[in-house]
Amino acid sequence: MGLVAEKASRTFQGDPTGFARRAMDVCLHYDGLAAEIGAIVRETLGPDGVDAAALAELARAVRAEEEAHPEPPTDGDFLSTPRHWRQHWEDAVRESARERVQQAGVGEALGAAEGASGLAQILAQLGSLVRRDLQKVRLEVHPAYAAAGFPAWEAYLRAFHGAVAQRLQELAHDAHGFEQLYVLLDWAANIYSSPDFLGAPDLALPSEPLPPLLAPDVWARLESDYTSFLETKIASCFDGILQLEQSRWAAAEVPDVLQGRYHSPLSMDILMLVAEHVKAAGAISAELEATTLRICARALGLFLPRFEKAFLESEAVSEPHLGANINACEELRTNLLAKFPGSFEELEKPLVAAICVFQKRLLQDLQRDLQPLFRVLCTKDWLTQDVLPPLMDKVLTFARHLEHVAPSQAQETLQEVHRFVVREYLAQALKPQERFRGLDRVAGSQKMGLEAQAIGNTFQGLGSEATWLGQAIPCVADILGETYKDDIQRHLETLIASYPDIRLANAPAGCTTPPPTVATSPPPAILHGFLNLCIAVCPIGLAPSPLCFTAPPGSFSASFRPSSRIAGDIHTSSLSPGVPLTLESGVSLEVLGLQ
Repeated sequence: MGLVAEKASRTFQGDPTGFARRAMDVCLHYDGLAAEIGAIVRETLGPDGVDAAALAELARAVRAEEEAHPEPPTDGDFLSTPRHWRQHWEDAVRESARERVQQAGVGEALGAAEGASGLAQILAQLGSLVRRDLQKVRLEVHPAYAAAGFPAWEAYLRAFHGAVAQRLQELAHDAHGFEQLYVLLDWAANIYSSPDFLGAPDLALPSEPLPPLLAPDVWARLESDYTSFLETKIASCFDGILQLEQSRWAAAEVPDVLQGRYHSPLSMDILMLVAEHVKAAGAISAELEATTLRICARALGLFLPRFEKAFLESEAVSEPHLGANINACEELRTNLLAKFPGSFEELEKPLVAAICVFQKRLLQDLQRDLQPLFRVLCTKDWLTQDVLPPLMDKVLTFARHLEHVAPSQAQETLQEVHRFVVREYLAQALKPQERFRGLDRVAGSQKMGLEAQAIGNTFQGLGSEATWLGQAIPCVADILGETYKDDIQRHLETLIASYPDIRLANAPAGCTTPPPTVATSPPPAILHGFLNLCIAVCPIGLAPSPLCFTAPPGSFSASFRPSSRIAGDIHTSSLSPGVPLTLESGVSLEVLGLQ
């Protein structure tokens, strides 16, 4: 200030060289003090500890300079120009933080070969260094500055935040592959932003007013790259699951029974895969979680037909494996819909379809085993022999496998077996290899009644809820035991008025036919089934002359087209209320609508 006063009094007017020399000394002194500020800041976080007295003196010097030069001089005098030591100090703090942060991972190259472990190690070092330095600032550096009224904590906090952001952008540029991208996103979203990052609640990094650690465009690019790698990763995981299943099939491993059900690791593997990736993505952002759910749903949708095809073409197809796969698909259906509502609804139909395919294969294998046993029914030998037990024994053996299948699917399959047995029994009865006459006809009718009871009791004991199937065989047995056409027609009229439609073709969408309701006025489909029955009974010799049937009153009109297997003539092709329909002899396997 003395030099400024001497200049103002023109003391050096006669000695301008002396004035310039002293002014230069002042400038050099200012530059030296500025350099000393930078050196003190650099050494503050070094290994030698904090010199509290030096920091306090630095703070006082900065404040004194600001008081001495509050405004730029109007005359442009460089001696009175503000030196901006506070700004110089802040720049030094930022440079110190940058240098400190750059020390993390020095000498470690980040390449694809190192995978996530190399990046994780660098980020761990970075986090440890930042945590240690900021703790030191808060506990030692800030109090020394604060004694001189100088706020240091926020300056250091902003400096380190900016340095970490710069370092993270450098790492993001070099990140490769799914694992490295996730490690980077996770560290930014969950570790650095955690309230516990600095080790104490009062040292938590504030979310405001610090800028985002990664710029929005950088963050969006990282998420986009991550999801691209994620699609490949999840597809590869499903490939691995399929290969693992195939290795179990090749090893002829029998499925375990857990909690009473055939168990396959398939559902657990898939559920864990989905849950793991969805949880990891959700920890980063809700948008990434939603994207991951869509990727998992799409990949599972592509996996199901591949798995289904591979299994059915393998040598492992058996009741236990089929039951295990039914259970696995049902577990996936229920658990995915429950745990991730709104994300996997589109997969419900493919999963139900897969269950139906496995159920169908179960039934096909059983039907193939049972088919030869039906051929001995309704023969002369059948009248004197008990040929039903071998057939029902196979049903009982099959049903023991259903005990280890999910209840709803087991019930559906059991009802289909029940329907198949009733249908094939009636098909054999209405298209016999040998015709019965006289007492044989009566004996056959009685035997059918007893076997119908045995079949019904067996399936009832097994838990079949298809009770509506119970009267099918007895009804036909009653008709076969009649000798007068009027009695036959009476039975048919009673059946048509009360018996439900049990044709699979008229069931709702699904694998099996649910119990229909009994209609007071049977729909056309029921009438068609019984018209076939009318035709079918004729070749047994029950009605030498045509049967004439009048539809009960109602508001329907049904067209009836006989199948190619009907060998008789129908004198009218439509059925309307009150219009007689005359039927000649013929044969049909669509008995009672069971075909």
